[in-house]
Amino acid sequence: MKPKYYQFTLPGLAGLFMLFSCTRPQETAPDSETGTPEPVRVMTIEYKNMARTEEVTAEINAFEETHLAPSLSGRIMRIHVDVNDRVSAGQVLAEMDPTQLSQARVQYETMKKDLARMDTLLRYGSITQQAYDQQKSGVEIQEVLIRNLEKNTILRAPYNGLVTGRYYNEGELFSPTPNTAAGKAALFTLMQIDRLKVYIHLPEKYVPVIEPGLTAELRTDVFPEEVFEGKVYRIYPTVDPMTRTFQVEIHLPNPGKKIRPGMFARASLRLGESRTLVAPAIAVLQQTGTNERYIFINDGGKAKKITVQLGRRFDDQLEIISSELKGGEQLIVAGQKRLEDQTPVEIIQE
Repeated sequence: MKPKYYQFTLPGLAGLFMLFSCTRPQETAPDSETGTPEPVRVMTIEYKNMARTEEVTAEINAFEETHLAPSLSGRIMRIHVDVNDRVSAGQVLAEMDPTQLSQARVQYETMKKDLARMDTLLRYGSITQQAYDQQKSGVEIQEVLIRNLEKNTILRAPYNGLVTGRYYNEGELFSPTPNTAAGKAALFTLMQIDRLKVYIHLPEKYVPVIEPGLTAELRTDVFPEEVFEGKVYRIYPTVDPMTRTFQVEIHLPNPGKKIRPGMFARASLRLGESRTLVAPAIAVLQQTGTNERYIFINDGGKAKKITVQLGRRFDDQLEIISSELKGGEQLIVAGQKRLEDQTPVEIIQE
């Protein structure tokens, strides 16, 4: 018997292919809701009373700064101190040409003798009371002139301090022309730095809570491991309409004179407490390529993604703000980096 051969046309082959294709079992896409739950650890989000701390940049100034100069032009005869010298209140710093003072003293003695002579004449009625009074006024004016010339001739330190600037040499002629960065004329600049004045600017929302005597902590880049404590001394009464901030003056002891005027510093003040939601910083994630921050909570065995705004930082915790959070939610704090929204999760214990 001859074998039978079946001849298939191209349309027939196509039909067979479609038949077998329709009879193969259909494959289904994996469903994340039925997958293996991801192991996570959780903690309860709670409202906490946290210290309300504000940190701002600070401007450090000498407690006192004085530009010392004679009141009149004159030649400088002696200079007794230099930059970096520590001086005491009343110490002589410089001496000016005493010629004017000497002349004023001679004239004063002459005027006093004339006044004594006129006193005798007045008792005998030889001169009028008006003439006597004019001479007496002249003597009093001369006394004032001598006191001023003494101050002008002998320049003394008004307080204990440090000489931070010297602008003339002996023998030079002093002129009351501005020669300092402050736009003032001076022979010397004297600063008191065993105490310091620190100025900061705070947002206007703190006007009701800040008060004199509040402790301020100061940190500098020069001494990063040290904290210096001062006290709020003065609160300025107006708010800057451009920045919506107000100025605060802090007095800072500086017995070792480690901190210098002009240093960069940051001041932090504890301004009461506030009730807020906080979360460990490690639980807060950032969306790649954006500034969006989010967390995951356990929502009935599934991870729920919640976008949050960040507030203040408290050491290793962050203030989190979201209208979706009421407190009491189970925050995922371990395993959250593997999650997506609605991923099944399984809570494991420590």
